[in-house]
Amino acid sequence: MTALPKGIETIERKVDMLLEYCDALKEQNELLLTENEQFKKSANELKTQLNELDEKHNMLKLAKTVAGSDEKTLDIKAKINDFVREIDKCIAILNK
Repeated sequence: MTALPKGIETIERKVDMLLEYCDALKEQNELLLTENEQFKKSANELKTQLNELDEKHNMLKLAKTVAGSDEKTLDIKAKINDFVREIDKCIAILNK
């Protein structure tokens, strides 16, 4: 008769240990999910920065190209304005 309660106590202890382990894994999972979200946000911010730097780079290349040509100043300003409008559209799309 005493063997039965000892077996039950052993099972109860093992169940308690498994429940504690399950709780610890749930906490770890939540921490990892939070960390994952932070990495995603950081990656999106870096992508945005990269796009902005690419646009600036393209503008600088255009400025160097335009500076070496004989185009009129008004034509150059019109091209720059077109690029600025296009960049503004891209930013508006990214902000949606």
